[in-house]
Amino acid sequence: MPRREGHLAGINALENVLRRAEKLGIPCLTVYAFSTENWKRPVQEVKFLFQLFEETLMKRAGDLFSNNIKVKVIGRRESLPASLLKTIDRIEEKTSGNKKHTLNIAFNYGGRAEIVDVVSAVIREYEKGKKFAQIDEEVIESFLYNPEFPEVELLIRTGGEKRLSNFLLWQSAYAELYFTEKYWPDFDGDELEKAIEDFKKRNRRFGGLNEMGGE
Repeated sequence: MPRREGHLAGINALENVLRRAEKLGIPCLTVYAFSTENWKRPVQEVKFLFQLFEETLMKRAGDLFSNNIKVKVIGRRESLPASLLKTIDRIEEKTSGNKKHTLNIAFNYGGRAEIVDVVSAVIREYEKGKKFAQIDEEVIESFLYNPEFPEVELLIRTGGEKRLSNFLLWQSAYAELYFTEKYWPDFDGDELEKAIEDFKKRNRRFGGLNEMGGE
């Protein structure tokens, strides 16, 4: 089947997972929709992904608002079509007052690109006259695409791949990693719960000692 059929199925998977995340009370969910590396794909496929993303945002706007979900799109925006940017701005503004859940959508996103953009932003502010006592983690985080973004607790990688694929490198410093053979179009709410149950069994030490005194 054409890859576009997989992308369409992926949208259905997202809606399924989002509904289950809401039911489970997960406050923040981030999904990787389009990476900075995805520009290497065929031009027609990239255009289709842009169109699909825009249509999905428009169709889901009402549900997201009524379910008290705040939407934030993270990534580089300068290369995106004007109509898509307008849609992104509209849905972010429409859901900005929602507090119960946050859906971060990484679009034209790359973890390394975000860090590069942070460094560039710090330099620009310095050249404008802003003084920094020191460049620490707090300063870096204030220039991230979404400064309100909490640190990632659980990072799920689908499709049998065992790599981070340039996803949220700064925010995932202490994330627990979960790998599944399921491809994203087949990933659903039950798979999400399975990952969360596995996560609950982890002993998160953040560099400290466990109860037995070991590392």
